[in-house]
Formats: sequence, structure tokens, C-alpha cells
Amino acid sequence: MLGSRWLVDSATTIAKALGVSDLLIGLTIVSLGTSLPELATSIMASIRGERDIAVGNVLGSNIFNILAVLGMAGMLTPSGVAVSEAAIQFNIPVAIAVSFACLPIFSSGNRIDRWEGFLFTFYYVAYTVYLILDAMNHESLPIYNTVMLGFVIPLTIITLVTVAVQQKKARQR
Repeated sequence: MLGSRWLVDSATTIAKALGVSDLLIGLTIVSLGTSLPELATSIMASIRGERDIAVGNVLGSNIFNILAVLGMAGMLTPSGVAVSEAAIQFNIPVAIAVSFACLPIFSSGNRIDRWEGFLFTFYYVAYTVYLILDAMNHESLPIYNTVMLGFVIPLTIITLVTVAVQQKKARQR
């Protein structure tokens, strides 16, 4: 609890000193820092062959964060939790899109293969780079958007089609 408090306070101080939005700091540094225990738990559980713990840890943590953490914060804060326009316009739709894109991958052979793990990690890095470029109002952001849309959307479609074909073949066996 104290470590989380220190992380949030320090990240907010850094954000204000650098003129970076609290949303960006929350979406990057704070989320990464508070997710490291889940990362370690899921990796160790996977290595030990405890797949339900590896997956349940991540899914349970995300469900808890969205429902309980935001719910309690809204319930206990007199004015409620304000949601920024940036979160509504970009980050929440990205979270929903990621959830839908993951459904076929999660159900294909009931495993996340190595190449899918690389793909997920690439998407996270690409998303984080976007957040940083956007926060800096960087001149390369339009080019990055074009490249990402020209690469990420087709890659996602190819991945989903590949997974669907694999599922169909597996059912026919």
C-alpha cells in the first residue's frame, strides 16, 4: 500500500514538473509499476504449468481494477471520478478493441502461443509510444499514426483470420 502511494505521488510530481498529463503517467509508469507483480506471478505460474493461475491472475486483476477500484473510487469520492476526454475518445476504445481482438486468440487451442505473446507485447509498446508522442505533441505523430494504422490493423486482421482458420481445422479433426 505504501509503495503504491509513493509511486502515484512520485509519478504525479514528475508529470507536473515535466508538464505531462496525469493520464499519460497513469497509463504508462503507474500502470506498469503496479502491474509488475502480476507479470511476475503469471510468468512463474506459466513456467510451473499452472495456466489457470497465470491467466486468472491477469483477468482477475483487470476485472478488479475496472469494477472494484473505479467503483470504490467513485463511491468514496464526493464529486465522483472525472474521466478525461482523452480517455473517452482514445484509451477506453483501445481497451475495448484489445478485449475483442483477444477473444479468438484466447480461445484458439486454449493457449497464448509464443508468437501471440510477441504480438501482444508489440501492441503494448506501440500503444505506449503513441501515448508518449501524443503527450509531447510530437511532429512525427501523424506519420506514426499512418504507419501504425497501415500495419496494426492488417496485422490484427491477419492474426484473427489465422486463429479462426486454426480453430476451424482443430474442430474438424
